[in-house]
Amino acid sequence: MGRRTGEETRALLLGMGVQMLLERGVSAGVQHIRLQDVLRRAGLTTGAAYRLWGDQTDYQRDLAVAMVRMRVAGPTDFVRAAVADLVRAGAPGDDIIRAAALSHVRSTTRDTDDEAEALEAQGFLIALALRTTADTWPELKEAGRERHRESMAAFADLLGSLMESYGMRMKTGLSVLDFAEAMAAMGEGFAVRAIEGIDHPTFDFTAEHEAPTGRWTLFALGVRALVNEFMVPVETAAAQA
Repeated sequence: MGRRTGEETRALLLGMGVQMLLERGVSAGVQHIRLQDVLRRAGLTTGAAYRLWGDQTDYQRDLAVAMVRMRVAGPTDFVRAAVADLVRAGAPGDDIIRAAALSHVRSTTRDTDDEAEALEAQGFLIALALRTTADTWPELKEAGRERHRESMAAFADLLGSLMESYGMRMKTGLSVLDFAEAMAAMGEGFAVRAIEGIDHPTFDFTAEHEAPTGRWTLFALGVRALVNEFMVPVETAAAQA
């Protein structure tokens, strides 16, 4: 095997650092990933690293950026998978909301047997924790913004397709992106609560309750409220025109 280039060595050491973050979890933070430990795991000498980074802080900055940019899957892949069969079967809109919201809640609690989904969930929570410290480095702030823009574009596309399937449109003055932003703010808030160890509230409503019947997560109820405030059926809008 030929000698690695500097860029290849950089990618290797950042990849090792990301792997260590994923293994240690949200509480570790990049400050607990020591460059010496990364080099030892990679089987490289100190000189290999210090030709690329001036010191450990420089490495940790780039590691934080790499972690925020890391994705196992696309931003909406697991949500799409959670609702795909329901949409094809023409399930009620409330069922779509509950399934999609539950997928997000599972991602914040890592309550899944699917290895890829569990890894994406771990990465999401670590990236979220790092984004809350974005003022540390300008590069980290921009990486966080880039991840957010990518996620909002993907969710706006998903929402648009669901609205078309269910005959809904945005109320005048609002956009699908506005809905995605509101939903993301709420979802990330619940994710922070999960990091803090706060259980996500779940409700079982019957016909005796004023709330919609069935099992609902609090996030699902919030999304349903957003749907009611942001959207209107197409036929209703046409009749009012």
